[in-house]
Amino acid sequence: MTEYLPSFIEGAWWTPSAGSPSTEVRDASTGELVTRVSTTGLDLAAALVHARTVGQASLAALTFHQRAVLLKQFALALTARKDELYALSVRAGATTADSWVDIDGGIGVLFSYSGKGRRELPNGTVRIDGPVEPLSKDGSFLGRHVHTTLPGVAVQINAFNFPVWGALEKFAPAFLAGMPTLIKPATPTGYLAEAMVRILIESGLVPEGTLQLVSGSVTDLFDHLLLGDLVGFTGSASTAESLRRHPAVQTGGVRFTAETDSINASVLGTDATAGTPEFEAYVRQLVTEMTTKAGQKCTAIRRVIVPEGSADAVIEAVRARLSERTVLGDPRAEGVTMGPLASLAQRDEVLRQVAVLQDAGGRIVVGALDAPDVRHVDGSSGPSADGAFVAPMLLRFDDAQTDAVHEVEAFGPVASLLTYATVAEAAALVARGGGSLVTSIATHDPAEAVALATRIAPFNGRLLVLDRDDARSSTGHGSPLPNLVHGGPGRAGGGEELGGIRAVLHHMQRTALQGSPQMLTALTGVWHAGAAVRSDGRHPFRRSLAELRVGDQVASGSRTVTLDDIETFAQFTGDTFYAHMDETAAAANPFFPGRVAHGYLLVSWAAGLFVDPEPGPVLANYGLEDLRFVTPVSPGDEIRVELTAKQITPRETDDYGEVRWDATIRNQRDETVATYDVLTLVRKQPQGETVPAEAVHA
Repeated sequence: MTEYLPSFIEGAWWTPSAGSPSTEVRDASTGELVTRVSTTGLDLAAALVHARTVGQASLAALTFHQRAVLLKQFALALTARKDELYALSVRAGATTADSWVDIDGGIGVLFSYSGKGRRELPNGTVRIDGPVEPLSKDGSFLGRHVHTTLPGVAVQINAFNFPVWGALEKFAPAFLAGMPTLIKPATPTGYLAEAMVRILIESGLVPEGTLQLVSGSVTDLFDHLLLGDLVGFTGSASTAESLRRHPAVQTGGVRFTAETDSINASVLGTDATAGTPEFEAYVRQLVTEMTTKAGQKCTAIRRVIVPEGSADAVIEAVRARLSERTVLGDPRAEGVTMGPLASLAQRDEVLRQVAVLQDAGGRIVVGALDAPDVRHVDGSSGPSADGAFVAPMLLRFDDAQTDAVHEVEAFGPVASLLTYATVAEAAALVARGGGSLVTSIATHDPAEAVALATRIAPFNGRLLVLDRDDARSSTGHGSPLPNLVHGGPGRAGGGEELGGIRAVLHHMQRTALQGSPQMLTALTGVWHAGAAVRSDGRHPFRRSLAELRVGDQVASGSRTVTLDDIETFAQFTGDTFYAHMDETAAAANPFFPGRVAHGYLLVSWAAGLFVDPEPGPVLANYGLEDLRFVTPVSPGDEIRVELTAKQITPRETDDYGEVRWDATIRNQRDETVATYDVLTLVRKQPQGETVPAEAVHA
């Protein structure tokens, strides 16, 4: 792979003309030329228009669930060919374990968002946010918040350290939200992102215009961005600040979110002394964070904050574990556990920053600046003139208040040790980082964990509390997860990624809708009380999803509640709470006029009133939600129930779907007794027959 690295734009692979000025990309271990990168002649404006038009149309034709199914298919396509990605990843200096984090981790994000999309989003294109807001006394005017897809393109500008995971963790929520993506990978490892995109394109699964790749610089990109576009940036804080100042962001309405370099900390609790499980877990985690991806992780531990009396023990334990577990060398060589940095330029930058830390008072207590001996592919050991190798280093600062240790990041296998005297001092040191992606705390003392967490949470996007109970199952200090927020305040960029469906909503616009129940029902696809209902004598439980419509309703007859009913239910269930059994005590209660019926008796009776008992399309009731008891029911009162199809969600991969029913129990005075949602599983088609067209559209 020494030719120009292709881009994928406007539905086709593109390479620059021969002789175009380019940047060379070399193997991190050997210095061998891998490829050349150039965007000379590439029409970025046309690529963005293609995404906004063709890509948006492709995704608008799909529901959340259909997009989610595609995400799973993308994950399976990448899994089937991931060996190709692993083979390329070693050229970036990644060991097999490093590649697993990047490649399988990225594939895992696709699987995770596929599942979350189908479980947590409707099978439509609009997401409701929050409950109905009544805006009139008679219920004729309502308000509701909804999320709809932004009309532009999601541009992602990624860092070099995770070329697969970094692209897919942004792509998955954007695709699920309905936004096409343009990926701009970092040049040193862009060939791995290109291989990933190529696999997806060759799968034939990617809807037209929804995924594009630009291999190389994008100097005028922001000049072509418009309101409705979004930029997700991962990289240095200085670059993020420069991009934020562009008029497209400042006044043009382009959304910009950043995840930047972060001086993350890990705090050893005062109780976690040498020999405790917490001490051992702390050291294991620290060494892992120093050596995984050669320390090139935005979430790696940079500040090692330990009690004054534990510093020497931590240093010795780190030295011993590094010596025992770390083999530095070419990832293709047997037994290597830590590879080089991504490039010679990155190596030189790390060494420069270490020198800055030394000048500020840091002393190297583990490791050295000298060129290390490394294991080569042939099994021999010695220096590597062309490899970007740096040995793991731990520095110690006698003055924990030194500005540089809280401001300077050596983005490699480097961490600095600081000591503290009190928990308050430890928390203050964490805050000196100016905002971090993650801080971990190793302690088995809940009081100390609370004292630290409450002080440092505002300065962090994520906190990990590590102790003997979770050390074995913990995913680690440096591992962002799809279902938890990744990002942080201040220096960490001030943005958010991942966090489950939260990341999907970053690609959507929240809008407050106001209107009548009928209009809100039409706009959201969810029935609102006061909208039209269909009650034509055919029980809704006799309708499959193909026939059922939002607003289909059954209104039951009435049933009188007697004192015998209440006592029988109490004795049968064992619920003899005084409000049901003791007239005097119940009457003394400010909420009851005397003995009242059990709420669950009323819900049970309501089921008997609205149910159609014969086998049919309804397969199961799988729960109730939002149950509220509003008006007490006394002996002699009557109850009836209205059951209305509220929301219909077909499953893309099954022959059934979910139906949410609005249930309202009323008494003989037409007062609301209870409200709740009934959740059922319903067949898509009547069993053994095809639904006539006239029935479907009735």
